[in-house]
Amino acid sequence: MPEGLDKYLDRVIQGSCLDVLPQLPAASVDLIFADPPYNLQLQDELWRPNVSKVDAVDEDWDKFESLAAYQRFTRQWLAECQRVLKPTGTLWVIGSYHNIFTVGHSLQELGYWILNDVVWVKSNPMPNFRGVRFTNAHETLLWAQPKKGERYTFNYHAMKALNEGLQMRSDWFLPICTGSERLKEDGKKTHPTQKPLALLYRILLASSNAGDVVLDPFFGTGTTGAMAKKLQRHYIGIEVEPRYVKAARQRLAQPMQYEFNAPLLLTENPRNRARVPFGALVENGYLHPGQQLWLGEKSEIWATVGADGSLVYGGEHASIHALARSLKGGPANGWTSWYYLDETEQARRPVDKLREAYRKASEIDLS
Repeated sequence: MPEGLDKYLDRVIQGSCLDVLPQLPAASVDLIFADPPYNLQLQDELWRPNVSKVDAVDEDWDKFESLAAYQRFTRQWLAECQRVLKPTGTLWVIGSYHNIFTVGHSLQELGYWILNDVVWVKSNPMPNFRGVRFTNAHETLLWAQPKKGERYTFNYHAMKALNEGLQMRSDWFLPICTGSERLKEDGKKTHPTQKPLALLYRILLASSNAGDVVLDPFFGTGTTGAMAKKLQRHYIGIEVEPRYVKAARQRLAQPMQYEFNAPLLLTENPRNRARVPFGALVENGYLHPGQQLWLGEKSEIWATVGADGSLVYGGEHASIHALARSLKGGPANGWTSWYYLDETEQARRPVDKLREAYRKASEIDLS
């Protein structure tokens, strides 16, 4: 851990991010989530058709004297975030049409490399009560690394598992923060733009690991910290508004409802597993030259294991993958396509089962 970082961990720091960020060590943070002021420039109060007032964003922290002033502010905090991010870290910024283009332009000017823009589609957006424009039913997230080229954290397989085995897309359908999740004081929203926990769950699970340091320079009521705590990450929260600082500290002081072990936070990436050549199964006695393998659990098509780790079919030698593709007439994984006869169970099993047994037997015991 970078020297001097520990005193900031798991704390809500009151102050402007422009004052606090320069105090953090360089290259010390794994992930940043930023929900900056949107510079909404609201001129009038908003009223519903039933003549009730809309609790819109009209706080001083969202007001800037000009677009140029907002652009300077954006560039300043993004530059500091770039300094404190590890080369392997990434930054997420969320915004609306009012500010996300300013953010994107500043990111590119500063040399960030934008990895994705993700659209958060709100399943229950606030209506446009004046009826003069389309309902704003989405916000945009930009995901970027501080400089192009470094290997960054992306838990692809965790995202795929979260999406029921399908590759996660860049349009996320999630509800806005409502109900018991919404923090309130005297019956009113504590914060007008509190983000839903589900949004932060997805971001932290996708782009950080247990034990990582997650920074939020516009901490608000602490949603980022709450999710970091749940997923066993460290957090650093910076917030300028005293009443939000108070709410966040109270929220984060609450014990977690569920505790679970670190292994449950991991989704294995198959690419990180040791490669096993098919021939290793032959030379280590898991399969034998001359043994038959079938192209499926019930198939009548079979090939013979060669001494060199190939399969022999029709007098020709080929790899398990190439022969499976040829016989199936399309893409095929040889490990799951070919079956051997399990003598103990007297049933066919995929050769991938033997690969797993070989991997397990080959693990180094350091105990």
